[in-house]
Amino acid sequence: MLSKRIIACLDVRDGQVVKGVNFEGLRAAGDPAELARRYNAEGIDELVILDITATLERRRALADTIGRVSRELFIPLAVGGGIRTEDDAAAAVEAGADKVSLNTAALANPSLISTLAARYGSQAVLVAIDAKLEGDRFAVYSRSGSTAAGRDAVAWAREAEDRGAGEILLTSIDRDGTRAGFDCPLTAAVSAAVSIPVIASGGAGNLEHFADVFTTGRADAALAASIFHYAETSVRTLKEYLRQKGIPVRL
Repeated sequence: MLSKRIIACLDVRDGQVVKGVNFEGLRAAGDPAELARRYNAEGIDELVILDITATLERRRALADTIGRVSRELFIPLAVGGGIRTEDDAAAAVEAGADKVSLNTAALANPSLISTLAARYGSQAVLVAIDAKLEGDRFAVYSRSGSTAAGRDAVAWAREAEDRGAGEILLTSIDRDGTRAGFDCPLTAAVSAAVSIPVIASGGAGNLEHFADVFTTGRADAALAASIFHYAETSVRTLKEYLRQKGIPVRL
């Protein structure tokens, strides 16, 4: 079994890290560069910056924040939010991103996935899917979870892979910020449908939730924010717990 990755997420607004519940009720959680420095020292495998209002405000992700964070890291950095064009992606990469994450723009213009994969390689292109359960399917939402996209999450993940995406960043809107555990049925459904890595996001509240999403949810990586930001547990503690459970992680 390949090692599972632990990823920290920095949701950024106005240059500060924020966190909410179900994509709402945002509150401050710290300085991006300071948190990045801490996570890098603790042994996090990757970091994701999401400029959560860039798409709604129709602007690029903040180059200054990306630069400040990237200078603190010796691990891969992915950036999302406000990346609507090839030029936007280039600006993020030039600022220090190793990967770019597409969400709303990919839904509006799926060919952008292929364009960026051809330019940077599939390993540098994440497609972020925000989804929630509606009836008997998982519906995709865009624009920071505010707009129904009229797409099925499993079908959209397959198409994203076919177009060249190297990973799927899968966020459960139902679980976001709740600390009630990852949405394992959603994660398992998407993981079974694609051959590229699936990063589970939304709902991490304790160590057991990570073990669940790696086993029952079949995730390749797990992303969290609150549990790390507020120092409720450390990356080292989490990795040691997973190793004791027989789940391979990077040291």
